[in-house]
Amino acid sequence: MSNLPNCPECNSEFTYEMGYMLVCPECAHEWAKKNPVEQDEPAVEQTADDGITRDAHGTELNDGDTVTVIKDLKVKGSSSVVKVGTKVKNIRLSDSDHDIDCKIDGFGSMGLKSEFVKKV
Repeated sequence: MSNLPNCPECNSEFTYEMGYMLVCPECAHEWAKKNPVEQDEPAVEQTADDGITRDAHGTELNDGDTVTVIKDLKVKGSSSVVKVGTKVKNIRLSDSDHDIDCKIDGFGSMGLKSEFVKKV
């Protein structure tokens, strides 16, 4: 059938691809796909118990870093889109759904997920 991995949350075998993400239809968990090269590198993978926030390439992020958006991101409640390549300065790490709190010129304050940014 499919060679996609099982869901890491509920271990369902019915995962499917949606763009750069993998999705579980049973528990609605979403996670980023790994390139076949990255699957053998456990140091890049972020685990829930390490407490370190990492960007899409596995680089550690800290408060005050500057990052660049690597994917067009729709802004909830608006028809606007944060474009690829948008530079975000002086980020703040948080413990919510979105790992990064920041201000983006033209959009204001918002939260970003670390899997959609890379450290500059």
